[in-house]
Amino acid sequence: MNRLAIILLALSLAACAVNPVTGDRQLALVSEAQEIQIGREVAGSAEQQFGLVKDDELQAYIQRLGDQLAMASERPDLPWTFRVVDEPTPNAFAAPGGFIYFTRGLLVMMRNEAELVSVLGHEIGHVTARHSVTMMSRAQLAQLGIGIGSILSPTVAQFGDLAAGGLQLLFLKYGRDAERQADDLGYRYALEQGYDVREMVNVFAALQQSAELAGQTPVPNWQASHPYPAERIQRINQQLASLPPASPPRRIGEDEYLQRIDGLDYGENPREGFFDDNRFLHPDLAFRLDFPPGWRTQNLSRAVIAGSPQEDAIIQMTVVPGSLKEAANKFFSQQGLTAGRVESQQVNGLPAIAGNFEMQTEQTKLGGTVTFVELAGRTYMILGYAPAQQRAKYDKTFRASMNSFARLTNAAALNKQPLQLSIVRLPRAMSLEAFNSAYPSDIPLAELALINHLRGPEDVMPANFRAKRVTEAGN
Repeated sequence: MNRLAIILLALSLAACAVNPVTGDRQLALVSEAQEIQIGREVAGSAEQQFGLVKDDELQAYIQRLGDQLAMASERPDLPWTFRVVDEPTPNAFAAPGGFIYFTRGLLVMMRNEAELVSVLGHEIGHVTARHSVTMMSRAQLAQLGIGIGSILSPTVAQFGDLAAGGLQLLFLKYGRDAERQADDLGYRYALEQGYDVREMVNVFAALQQSAELAGQTPVPNWQASHPYPAERIQRINQQLASLPPASPPRRIGEDEYLQRIDGLDYGENPREGFFDDNRFLHPDLAFRLDFPPGWRTQNLSRAVIAGSPQEDAIIQMTVVPGSLKEAANKFFSQQGLTAGRVESQQVNGLPAIAGNFEMQTEQTKLGGTVTFVELAGRTYMILGYAPAQQRAKYDKTFRASMNSFARLTNAAALNKQPLQLSIVRLPRAMSLEAFNSAYPSDIPLAELALINHLRGPEDVMPANFRAKRVTEAGN
C-alpha cells in the first residue's frame, strides 16, 4: 500500500469514530483495544517508577470511589483502575484506557470525599472523552507527514529507559478546551452520584494556593496545563448558581475521608532518600551523592535522576544486579555501545570501575561516562550522558558528581524520619497560629494553612474542627 493510500485509509477510519461523550465524530486512529494496551504499559511504568502507597485500605477506598463514578460513565466497560502513588507533589493523571493515579501529595491537600470525587471525575472525563486518543492519533498522522506535534518531548524520547519516556503519556497537555470539558464531566459525574459539587471550588483554591508556595518540581503539577484556577472557580460558580437545593443534603464525606488519610506520609520519605540542596542522602542504604547545582532532580522508586537546565544531559543512579565487575562487563558489552578507556579505581575509599562510552540510538548518538561503585554488598551505577557532541561539555560535571559518592556518616541524616499527617479534633475555636502553638507541626505555617484550607495563621477554626497536623513519625 503506498503512502497516499495509508493516509486516506487513516483519515477514513478517523471519520468513522464517534466520541462516546459528545456523539460527535472524533479523530481516533487508536482502537479501544490499543488504547487499553497502551494504558496498561504506561500504568506499569508509573507504578515501577513512583511506587504505590503501601496502604491496602486506602487503595481499596480510592478504587471503590472511582468505580462508583466510572461505572455510571459513558465507558463503564473499560478496566478502570484507581491507585495512589507514593509521590509528594500534588498531582493526578490518567493513562489511556482507564488507569488513573493520584499522588499522596494531592490527597493531603483535600478535606473530604466530595473534593476527591470531583478530581476523580475530571480524570475519568479525560478517558471517557478519549482526549489521549486524540493526542496519540495526531501523533500518528504526524508520522505520516500530515499532522502536527508529537506525544513525546524529543529530549525525553531520546533518553528513554528510566528518564520517563513512556510516562509522558501521563502528562499530556490536552489543551484548555479539553480541560474545561473534563471539569464539566467531573462536575456532572460527582453530582449524579449525590456529591456536593460546591466542594470543587475548594480544590481549585487549594491548587492556586499550592502554586504560590511551590517551586519547580520534576513531576508536572496538576494545574500546569489546566485553565487558571480563578477561571475554573468562576465557571463552577456559574453552574452552582443554577443548582437547586437537595433534600437530603448532598454528600460531603469529611469524616470518612479524613479517617482514610490519617497517618499518611507527608512530603518526601527520607528513609527512601532525600535531597539537601543538591546533595542526595539515603539513610537506609547509608550513602550520599552530589548532583550539579541548578539541575532538576527527582528521587524515583528505581532511580535518582537529574536533568541539566538546558535539558540536554542526564545523570541517573541505580542499584544494579551482580558484582562490580559483572555489572561493568554487562554495561560495556551492550550491542551498539563503544567503550572508551575503562579502569578500576577508588571513590572515597570504595572500589569502583569507571569509563567513557558512546552509543548509537535510533534518534541520535549518545556520549557519556559511567561509574560503578560497591558499597555494603550492593553495586551502584552512576550514569551521565548527553548527545555525543555535548559530552565534552559535561564530562567534568559528570565525573564530579560520580566522584562525590561516599558513605553517609552524619548521624542526623541517618536518623531522619518521615513526616506524617494526623487529624486533631479541636476542643475549642482557635486560630491556626494558636493551634500550631498547642499542637506543633514540623512544617511552615503557610503549608499548614494550605492543607487545612485556610489562608493564613490568623484564620480561626471552629470547635470540633478536624485539623491536620504534620509531625515526624512517632511524635
